[in-house]
Amino acid sequence: MTSPTNLISSRVSIRSLLPVALVSVCFLWAFGSTLADLVYVWRTNDQYSHGFLVPAFSAFLLWLRRDHLRRAELRPGLIFGTLLLTFGLGMRLAGVYWFYLSLDYLAIVPCVAGAFWLLGGWAAFRWAWPAILYLAFMLPLPYRYSTALSAPLQSLATTVATFLMQTIGLPALSEGNVIVLNEARLNVVEACSGLRMLMVFAALSAAMALIARRPWLDKLILLASAIPIAIVSNILRITATGILHETTNSDTANVFFHDLGGWLMMPLGLLFLAVELKILSHLFVEPPPAKPKVVVAPVSRRVRKAPPMRSRQPRPAASPLTAKHGIDRR
Repeated sequence: MTSPTNLISSRVSIRSLLPVALVSVCFLWAFGSTLADLVYVWRTNDQYSHGFLVPAFSAFLLWLRRDHLRRAELRPGLIFGTLLLTFGLGMRLAGVYWFYLSLDYLAIVPCVAGAFWLLGGWAAFRWAWPAILYLAFMLPLPYRYSTALSAPLQSLATTVATFLMQTIGLPALSEGNVIVLNEARLNVVEACSGLRMLMVFAALSAAMALIARRPWLDKLILLASAIPIAIVSNILRITATGILHETTNSDTANVFFHDLGGWLMMPLGLLFLAVELKILSHLFVEPPPAKPKVVVAPVSRRVRKAPPMRSRQPRPAASPLTAKHGIDRR
C-alpha cells in the first residue's frame, strides 16, 4: 500500500519533470531538421565524425559537475531565459532565410543555454555552462573557413614531412603538395591536410581541460596545444607513410596512411597531452596552502607578593631573681 508521503513526493517529481519534458519537445520540434543534417554530416564526413561523442561527453560533464548544482536555488529565469531563446531562434530563422547553414547550426548553443536558464535560472546555468559550450565542437566549420585553413596546413605538412624524410636519408622532393620518392608520389590532398586532426584534438584537449583539476593557466595552455599537436601528428603520419613506401611496398603504405594511421593518431595525441600535463606539473608548482597563524594570547601571571616579614624582637634576658623564683615576665 502506498503511503501518502510517497504519493506526494511522486506527484512533486512528476510536476517538476513536466516543464523539462515540454521544453525538450519544443526544442526537438524546432531543431529536428537541423539535428538530422548534423547527423548526416557526422556520418559522411570523416572530419566531423567525432560529433557523435560530443553530446555524450556533455551529458557526462553534467554528471561530473553534479556537486555544483544547488537544487534549493533553482528558480525559473523567465527574463534571461526568454532573451537567450529569442536570440537563438532569431539566429535559426536568419540562417534558414539566407541559406546559411553554419548560423543555423550555431543557434543550437544559445537555445540550449536559454532552456537551462528558463527552467532553473542562474543556478542551473552556472552548473551547465561548460557542457553547453562544449557542444560547439560538434558543429562543422563554415566552408569558407575550412577551405582557408586547409591550404596552409597542406603546404606546412608537405614541407616539414619532406624535410624529415631528407634528414633520415630518403630521396624526397616536394612539388607543390606532392612528395616525390623515387617512383612513389605522395599526394597531400585537402583531406590529408590535418584539419580533421585539428578538430578532433581541439575537442580532446578541451575535454581534458574540463576534467583535469588544474589551474586555469594550465587549462588554457592545454587547450592551445591542440593546434601544434594536430600539426605534428599529421606530419609524423605522412613521414611514416613515406618510410613505408621505401622499406615495404605501396599497398602497405597506403593501408597505413588511410586506415591504420588514422586510428593511431588518437592514442598519439593522448600521449602528447599526457606528457604535456606531466611537464606542466613540474613547471608550475602550486605553493602549499599557507597554514593559519595561531595567535597565542599572553597569559597574565599574577605576581604574588610575599607577606611582610615580622621582625622578631629578642627576648630580654631573665634576671637571676626571676629565674630563681620562676616568674615569667612575658
